[in-house]
Amino acid sequence: MAELSVRAATVGDAAYVADAQAAAWHDTFGATLPAALLDQLRGAAAVEQWRLAVTDPPTPRHRLLVAVADADVVGFAAVGPAGDPDLDQETDAEIVALSVQPARGHEGHGSRLVNATVDQLRSDGFRTAHVWLTETDTVLRAFLERAGWADDGARRTLDLHGDATVVVTQLRLGVAIGDGG
Repeated sequence: MAELSVRAATVGDAAYVADAQAAAWHDTFGATLPAALLDQLRGAAAVEQWRLAVTDPPTPRHRLLVAVADADVVGFAAVGPAGDPDLDQETDAEIVALSVQPARGHEGHGSRLVNATVDQLRSDGFRTAHVWLTETDTVLRAFLERAGWADDGARRTLDLHGDATVVVTQLRLGVAIGDGG
């Protein structure tokens, strides 16, 4: 039986986080996003971004958590204060990224990550948590809705190249996580 846990990421986890994100995105978005864009998620620049998330986060309330099975990093969650203008950075948090290696799906890692993330956000004083999802990511949406998250009505469109060649529509889910006190 594997030892399963969630912990704060270390610098040494950056490549594993990048790999988990790339694998999950290839699995989820491989048919809709350009392969070159997806391949960048495994590159040196992506690994450096995840290393910086550990060593130099944007604020003291930004966190990178990893799901671990024995010694293997199998997923991650990146969180921090919400950046949307209709939300309050003091009380509203955002899961910026949440991924589990597709080969390790349905083993409880996603649930452990979300639960540990909510516990961390609660201890950091947040009262609500939000996450942006592409409208086509029905698997993650269903998973979060089963855990009590709900569509809050917010929508946005991302132009990934800035030239309207790759446009992604997203919706936002939210959940109350406590009184923040």
